[in-house]
Order: sequence, then structure tokens, then C-alpha cells
Amino acid sequence: MNTTEIQEILDSCSSPHVDWGYTDVTEAQSFDHFDEWLKLGKHGGLKYLSDHRKDLRDDLSSVFPNCQSALVFLFSYAEQKHISDDYVVEKGPKLSGYVTGFDGKDYHFVIGSYLEEIAEKLSANIAGLGTKLTLDIHPVLERDLAYRAGLGWFGKNSMLIGKAHGSYTLIGSILLDQKLEIENVPFEVDHCGRCKACAEACPTLAIDPETRTIEANKCISNYTIETFKDVAPLENHQNSNGEVFGCDICQEVCPWNKKQCFDIDPMKIENFEEKNSLIMEYFYQGSMEDSYLKFEKLSNRGFKDTFKFTPIARTGKKGLLKNFRSLMSASQ
Repeated sequence: MNTTEIQEILDSCSSPHVDWGYTDVTEAQSFDHFDEWLKLGKHGGLKYLSDHRKDLRDDLSSVFPNCQSALVFLFSYAEQKHISDDYVVEKGPKLSGYVTGFDGKDYHFVIGSYLEEIAEKLSANIAGLGTKLTLDIHPVLERDLAYRAGLGWFGKNSMLIGKAHGSYTLIGSILLDQKLEIENVPFEVDHCGRCKACAEACPTLAIDPETRTIEANKCISNYTIETFKDVAPLENHQNSNGEVFGCDICQEVCPWNKKQCFDIDPMKIENFEEKNSLIMEYFYQGSMEDSYLKFEKLSNRGFKDTFKFTPIARTGKKGLLKNFRSLMSASQ
């Protein structure tokens, strides 16, 4: 099956992916770099990266035996990110753009369903095809996989950046046990040049632009999403823009993500308010303290029931309140 035939299948699906690529290179190109980062302990408390699953990331066949190739998809949340930024109250809480990027729903469910639809249609059109879907919950170096598929390069903040869509994208893949009649495209070259805007903007100095890596224990996204325990405030967190769940600072200053690159339909703004009413109510209608009190009044069960299908559920009530206190403690 060639590129045209694959595109026809994709056009028949409801998937809102903005780009796709193909590769039959199953070995990760940056595994040694990843391994060295782990040896230096830069992953901090992210133990799932260094445990028994580490070596599985070296080759796709470790995740899907007899893997021969992969289709890789980019799902953009750039427009929703730029819309959501306009609703942030001055000195109020701020969320990473992907939270509202998929109508306020957990992207694992949303992207997962699209990948399932694509895989089913592929299997119906390619005799004997076996597939496996992958998202960021699987032991795959997904940015490396997208790089192999020609969808972008590794920025100095370690993000995958593409010329057409910037870095406000999430990656989903379908591993195949057959090769397709599609030629591998050349790996994308680096387009960061001498720019170090991402590293210079990071308030916690988490980015090493020379090695293009993140020191996880200094990263606001790691602290606010992956650190569930009630721990001490993150150093220099107060110098951020009020990030209580995730952080986009290094992406916001990236020239490849500029807002003027997107012509946002007013209808999308109206839909944003409707589909993200929960986020609007709890995050975008008052100060940091106002939002904190709303969450404090919720019981643990109330929090789970309210946010169970959203990205916010990941931290739990305890983790989210910890994030608020990290910011508010410095201003008292």
C-alpha cells in the first residue's frame, strides 16, 4: 500500500491529525542519548523511565514483536492553546495548553479512539495486517519515532518541533507488522540555530540547551503533574506565570509557535467556552486564591467525580492543592 492509498484511508476517518509520517526504521536513533541522561540522574523521580521498561525503548520490536514499520500522527492543540491563554485571569492559575486542547477531555481517550478507527480501516484494507497502537503510556521514545518519520527535529527544550505545526502537538502511532510501499523521508534537520529562547525563559533553569535535555526535578511540568506528594514548593516556581498544572513557558517563546501563525475562527472560541466549561469555572474565573478555595472545598470523591475524564484527574486533589500552595507561599 502506497502513500496515496494510505492518505485515502486517512481521509475517510474522523481523525483530526494535522500531519502523519511513515518509517520502517524500528531502532531509536537517540537511545544512547536517553540512556546517558538517565545515568546522570536527570530524570529525577520519573522511575518508570529507568526501570525494566528502559531497554524496551531501544527498538519497536520490544513493544510489538515482528514490528516492521510505523505510521506516526501529530495531533495539534495549538489553536486551543492560544484561545485558552486569553482567558487566564491576571495573576490567576494557568494550565498547560493540552488540557483544553481536546475539549477538556483526557487526550489518551480522544487520540486513542482515533488511532483505533485508523487501525481498523488499515486492517480492513491490508490483508493479514497486525497492528499495535502507542501513546505516551507505552515504552516508546515517541519523539524519536516522529523524528524518524520526518515530522520534526529535537528542539533545545527536548520537544519535537515541526516547521508546519510547531511543538503544540501530541504524538500517536500505529505499529505495523508489515512494511508499506512508502519510502522513508530524510530526517528533519535542526532549525533552532543559535536560538536559546526556551532555556533563557525557563524560570527554574531546567533546560540544558547544549544537550537538549531537561532536568526533571527542576521542571514545572514534572513538579505539577508527576509529583503527587505534598512536598516543598519548587524553587523559583513563583517566577513563572502561575502554572498550576503543566507548563508551556519554553514553548510559548519558541518562534515556531507564534500565535500569529494561526487564524483562529471565532466559532472555535465559542465552542471552547462551552466544551471547557469545567475548566472555565475552576481556573479562569478568579485569582489563584479563589481557585484554590474551590478545590479545597471539594471532597476527594467530589474531585474524582468532577474531573475523572479530564487531564486534571492525574494529580488528584492533594497534588493539585500542593501546586497552588507552591505558588501562593512565595507571595505571602
